[in-house]
Amino acid sequence: MNTRITELLGIEYPIIQGGMAWVAEAHLAAAVSNAGGLGLLGGASAPAEVIRDMIRQTREMTDKPFGVNVMLMSPYAKEVAQVVVEEKVQVVTTGAGNPGAYLSMWQDAGIKVIPVVASVAHARLMERAGVDAVVAEGTESGGHIGEATTMTLIPAVADAVNIPVIAAGGIADGRGMAAAFMLGAEGVQVGTRFVATKEAVVHQNYKDRIVKAKDIDSAVTGRSHGHPVRCLRNQMTREYNRLEAEGKSFEELEYLTLGSLRKAVQEGDITNGTVMAGQIASVIHDIKSCREVVEEMEAECVKLMRDMAERYGR
Repeated sequence: MNTRITELLGIEYPIIQGGMAWVAEAHLAAAVSNAGGLGLLGGASAPAEVIRDMIRQTREMTDKPFGVNVMLMSPYAKEVAQVVVEEKVQVVTTGAGNPGAYLSMWQDAGIKVIPVVASVAHARLMERAGVDAVVAEGTESGGHIGEATTMTLIPAVADAVNIPVIAAGGIADGRGMAAAFMLGAEGVQVGTRFVATKEAVVHQNYKDRIVKAKDIDSAVTGRSHGHPVRCLRNQMTREYNRLEAEGKSFEELEYLTLGSLRKAVQEGDITNGTVMAGQIASVIHDIKSCREVVEEMEAECVKLMRDMAERYGR
């Protein structure tokens, strides 16, 4: 599938792996890039030198394009922004803010800049700033979320901007990919499906929890304080929602979740940790290699679109 996204990023398939904190490290990013997609390293709140090491580790495992997700609210964002230039990273995606302060530096270095947006207004702002594409992320996604669903957000953003749109949120197979293309996207960003892969350096408990997830297992915490986070239901989410209903302060609730994502990802505590995952977890039933995920998604998407054309074509 050749789209403006494959041409822009120099990849075989228009499939991007989400830059998930504590999950998107060198092994996963390299595996996705080697499979023909675009692997991303999750900057999260890690210091710049940690990101530099991750970039160099990834380069040892792949000669294909890969990128870094820069979390703009990180206390190290400025230093990380400089490191991606020094290390000649090909692609940067951004989240949690406006990348305007770093755009000129990145563009001068030839880096492709793709912000994650959750609204038409943000997408238009980014296009005016001169970014190369946007990831429009629906509320079905795991982790920090907006309000608009993928089904409504993608066509709205695609209609509003002329740069390529990458769809994210609720996409884990070729069906979701085909739907995203029908809505106007030219690529997809996938998170939860890549957590449940052989190459993801994630505790087996975390992967098993995704595979066993039911359609009613998705929970959102933090809505009352304007910081909604989607994860899988467990003791932590129940306690968080109880305290939130009692009107506890944002600081008190943050203390409850301090280090909880690491606890789930690295230690396998899926009872008290934060098991970030999208609503699509309920249709993920196995652990596959990244290559299997990428190639099967693309093949299923192409088949569905061809079948649709044959069935309804004139």
